[in-house]
Amino acid sequence: MQIVRSKEELRDILAQWRDQDEHVALVPTMGNLHQGHVSLVELAREHAERVVVSVYVNPTQFGPGEDFADYPRTLERDTRRLKQVGADLLFVPTDDTVYPFGHDCATVVSVPGLTENFCGAVRPGHFDGVTTVVARLFALVQPEVAVFGQKDFQQQLVIRYMTEDLSLPIRIITASTVREPDGLAMSSRNAYLSEDERAVAPRLSEVLTSIGQALQDGKQDFAALEADGRDALESSGFRLDYLEIRRAENLAPPDRDCDELVVLAAVHLGKARLIDNVVVTV
Repeated sequence: MQIVRSKEELRDILAQWRDQDEHVALVPTMGNLHQGHVSLVELAREHAERVVVSVYVNPTQFGPGEDFADYPRTLERDTRRLKQVGADLLFVPTDDTVYPFGHDCATVVSVPGLTENFCGAVRPGHFDGVTTVVARLFALVQPEVAVFGQKDFQQQLVIRYMTEDLSLPIRIITASTVREPDGLAMSSRNAYLSEDERAVAPRLSEVLTSIGQALQDGKQDFAALEADGRDALESSGFRLDYLEIRRAENLAPPDRDCDELVVLAAVHLGKARLIDNVVVTV
């Protein structure tokens, strides 16, 4: 596996691959890799001859008081894991590579509408940071395929819309959420959980799964299902940002004619902010 930091070295390697008619898949990450990230790399391998994984903790998607300074940076361990799983290239760009004119003078890519609710409402500016850095990584790597996880449901939907709206020749693939044996969605921020909090954390997926099962069973009182779910989580010790049932295609409010719904939530447990979702065909 090759490790590069500059755009010049990256482009030289990409040009060699494309001279050999090899397609490129990109897996953007912020590092501190776990088995969920490994599954993204493995899925990317199914769709391209070459897999690039980027590790970059993007400052523009963190708001004031969030965990940018404390976000786990584990590059040495990440490098070993990516070598084991067979990634072709690890791209670790510097700030100057990603933002050549600095953060304050950077061109911002924004997706209106989809970014104003849920995580966008409680983390103002977060999705502008996400779409801006992903657009920059797309420009640097120019992949044919990019892979994101379903756990960040709103994020992958926003990136899909951005890619289509800008007519970028990139196929976005969403990988299923990888979970611990007790159902907790794998996340780099799970490391913030204390032992007692870790024992409670799987309750989030249990509640969402229960709502999903009720929807599959034909229940359509969406407001009541949401209220019951919120009560169940709060009684378990979670602090809620939101729990909502929405149309999976665009996060619009559901109606009785929806074919696919998503039950999505964001909660706080101690220092950790956890997000999860369940997609349901009805």
